Amino acid sequence: MAEQTYNWSAIAKNPKFIELHHKKTAFLFGWWIFSSIYYFLLPIGAAYAPGLFKIQILGRINFGYIFALSQFFVSWGLAMYYAHVANKDFDRLTRELVNELH
Repeated sequence: MAEQTYNWSAIAKNPKFIELHHKKTAFLFGWWIFSSIYYFLLPIGAAYAPGLFKIQILGRINFGYIFALSQFFVSWGLAMYYAHVANKDFDRLTRELVNELH
């Protein structure tokens, strides 16, 4: 198999690569901020609003348990949403960039 060499500095200056990098960075940074805040709400809320986290929801299950479990579902939802956006936008931009380079 023949080895290809790429001009990485030219790729980095390509408008399609710049658009892909900007969109992906903006998307990931925004969701990183959201998920970090959501993650830290559990320990902060448990420390500063223990009454809220002790509210009984269903039998012995309280708001704290529900909120802690919700973090799994939020993480899965974010992963599924990222896969959707990546398949729709990031992969399309990557294909366009690769096609332009060949």
